[in-house]
Amino acid sequence: MPAGTARHRYYPLRVLRIVTETAEASSIVFDVPSELTELFAYRAGQFVTLRIPADGGTAVRSYSMSSSPVVDAELRVTVKRVPGGLISNWLHDTVGAGHVLAVLPPGGTFVLDQGEHDIVAFAAGSGITPVFSIVRTALVSSARRVHLLYANRDRPAAIFGDELDALVEQYPGRLVVEHHEDAARGFVGHADVARVAGAHSDAVHYICGPAAFMDIVAAGLRDTGVGPSKVYIERFTPLQEPAGQPDPAAVDDIEVTIKLGGKTVTTAHRRGNTLMATARFAGLRPPSSCETGSCATCMARIVQGGAEMRINDALTPDEVAEGWVLTCQAVPTTQVVEVVYE
Repeated sequence: MPAGTARHRYYPLRVLRIVTETAEASSIVFDVPSELTELFAYRAGQFVTLRIPADGGTAVRSYSMSSSPVVDAELRVTVKRVPGGLISNWLHDTVGAGHVLAVLPPGGTFVLDQGEHDIVAFAAGSGITPVFSIVRTALVSSARRVHLLYANRDRPAAIFGDELDALVEQYPGRLVVEHHEDAARGFVGHADVARVAGAHSDAVHYICGPAAFMDIVAAGLRDTGVGPSKVYIERFTPLQEPAGQPDPAAVDDIEVTIKLGGKTVTTAHRRGNTLMATARFAGLRPPSSCETGSCATCMARIVQGGAEMRINDALTPDEVAEGWVLTCQAVPTTQVVEVVYE
């Protein structure tokens, strides 16, 4: 594998300890060896991807750092147990101090910006994880004011609730934390968004949480007149295809050859589909995680023909020039395409 893709390889990291945050959430603190310090340097808001054994093979998931790069010496991710969740339950039930996990170096573009504007953040549930890192980093490294609306079922479910309250006392006049308890007040609505955003007319806005929550907040900000350049959204679930896409069942005059795990399959491309979808239609199981163009878990190399990515928030221009693509976002641009997963 070319040296430029070293940051897209998995590395074994030892777990230093597990920290119980709530009845449903725990943090995993990693020991990053000195020789990997530079590779695992991160910006507030970024995530790492974990690869674990599952169903006789492996599975991957991305988790945001809850630690701050300017406050904490250790790298920490926080995982909320999901009922029926394959990965989250395995991590909670199996992993302890001394366990070694395969970890992909940090990535993601949901990061603390370099400006001086006020910060308004909307988080729900485990969506607080990257926001907590962003808030702590902004408070320590700047004079910016921060307003956080944090929604949970109830107060005991609030991850980092006590830590946030302590920060309010530590930074009076700079940090406002509004705990929104759904059980008592109902779900966050447009009026809540407009009230918070309206009090900070020149702020940048960060949104992270369940998809329905993020959609409501994003729509509320848009209706309040907040421009898209001032809104950052973190999604770990694929966006729906935009309306008006060609029929995915229609077959193009495009031939795609995919090499994965010792198998080589040649198949017709279905119009509008990504290379990842093409691999799945061909009966293969390509690696994937976020499927939003952010984590690079699905990266593969085009060795013949060409493809264009709809979104690329993970690969550098040099890597793209070498032929690497995010297969969850790449669609063919030539009649013959050969893709190799390495």
